[in-house]
Amino acid sequence: MAAISAPPPSSVAAATLGRSRPFPSRLALPLLISGPRRLPLRLAVSSRLYSSKPSSGANGSLDNPSSSGGGDELHHALPLPPRSEKGAPVFVTLPMNVVGATGQMARRKTMGASFMALAAAGVEGIAVECWWGIVEREAPGVYDWGGYMELVSLARRFGLKVRAIMAFHQCGTGPGDPSWIPLPQWVLEEMDKEPDLAYSDKFGRRSEEYISLGCDVLPVLKGRSPIQAYSDFMRSFRDTFREFLGVIVTEIQVGMGPAGELRYPSCPTEKLMRPGASPELGEFQCYDKYMLASLNAWARNVGMREWGNGGPLGASNLLQHSEDTSFFRSDGSWNTTYGQFFLEWYSGMLLLHGERLCAVTNAIFWGTGVKISGKIAGIHWHYDTSSHPSELTAGYYNTFIRDGYLPIARMFGRYRMTLCCTCFDMRDSEERSNPKSSPEGFLRQLVYAARMCNLPLLGENSVTRLDDISLNQVIKSSRLYSSGAYEASLSFNYVRMNRNLFDSHNWNRFTRFVRKMSDFRTFQAKLDIKGGESCLISGAEEVGRALAYH
Repeated sequence: MAAISAPPPSSVAAATLGRSRPFPSRLALPLLISGPRRLPLRLAVSSRLYSSKPSSGANGSLDNPSSSGGGDELHHALPLPPRSEKGAPVFVTLPMNVVGATGQMARRKTMGASFMALAAAGVEGIAVECWWGIVEREAPGVYDWGGYMELVSLARRFGLKVRAIMAFHQCGTGPGDPSWIPLPQWVLEEMDKEPDLAYSDKFGRRSEEYISLGCDVLPVLKGRSPIQAYSDFMRSFRDTFREFLGVIVTEIQVGMGPAGELRYPSCPTEKLMRPGASPELGEFQCYDKYMLASLNAWARNVGMREWGNGGPLGASNLLQHSEDTSFFRSDGSWNTTYGQFFLEWYSGMLLLHGERLCAVTNAIFWGTGVKISGKIAGIHWHYDTSSHPSELTAGYYNTFIRDGYLPIARMFGRYRMTLCCTCFDMRDSEERSNPKSSPEGFLRQLVYAARMCNLPLLGENSVTRLDDISLNQVIKSSRLYSSGAYEASLSFNYVRMNRNLFDSHNWNRFTRFVRKMSDFRTFQAKLDIKGGESCLISGAEEVGRALAYH
């Protein structure tokens, strides 16, 4: 079967502000034979400049010249943009199981009361995952949109807009998980026949969260390629909900990987979402036969066949400290000719996957009046190291001498897409157990990339919290991006609705938060229509008593 090669490094390489170094026709011998070789870097953007933490000189800090490979750095000072008078509309993401495994909408009356309360509070709309494993569960090309049609109709009844998330990934850890939503059964059957449809790490551990992008355009799903299956799913959504598009359904977010994010499953999603989880380095997901075939072809293309047999040696285990590894440490092989070769191929394959999905989604929904968005993962727990190992294994070639997010933003910009990212609620000061983590630095870099490419920005919280500290941090983070100063705009998804939201104390905080984020005049108009603030509180209490989400 033909290998799928990444595009040339010059077309997919992450951007630096200096001259990018082209690949020579013949590269030096691999690291294990010839020893480390430094890459000559001139002007480069340091992602650590976005961090709120000072550099200490250790682990490749900016104060240690020997760790930078001799490159000069261009420092940026991002001015705080003027505060927008338009505000940022707030959406609320619904529970994952709002449409059950049989395709039926759950708790219709309670959901109606919830929508009434959200509308009265000034919420702009709802966000909901449309699960591939539910809609196309029976057979290829057989779609059941019944539960989602009820949901969208209910949103229209209460004047709420809908963000529909095309969820092509698995949800939850297994059948015992209340949130368990697997891929369609017929897809899992194909994976059983051909295990290499799933990603694999060097230990042979396979992830069924999302189909390997190595077989994106190969007819491995009963005669269709994964990209064709995703396209048919979205085309069915468009045709089914045509009367709602651009009016009620105002945005389509296309799933691009695990948890709907453009990334590799370098670490299981449930671990990434677990509060206080250990900061794992992750594992490179390049060991299924399709990814290996592509890597091998690209190694032959540059005349270094021995580089095409797998991922880097010395990248080590999930929980190991980055400085204990020969690949990720400050002076490690990530910053050698071989490291650049592998990381450009690995991140380039992810960009190619994203480009394919952007292109088909844009074509399918062209002229319908809906906006298109894609999501980037908030992987911040090694942001204050030289190599950013957990970002590298996830497919983001972002280091302290290289901006790995600007190429993704430029790709989204070519299709006029909205960039979605998390971490709006997180503060560096809360990461005491992991001093190398910097969610604020990560977010500043993403906001900068969005502003550079004039992209609309969609923010999300990483943890479902309703305390004043978290909500105020969202407001503070939102001010990094001004919808008044640019053509693009800002909005926010609160993730996600549960019964705690409607507790009287939490509800008061949430409505104040919506008021601060949104246009106050719009909020006041909705409040007047619904009968005032007392109606908000009493309605929320009724919903809280009725909801049984956990």
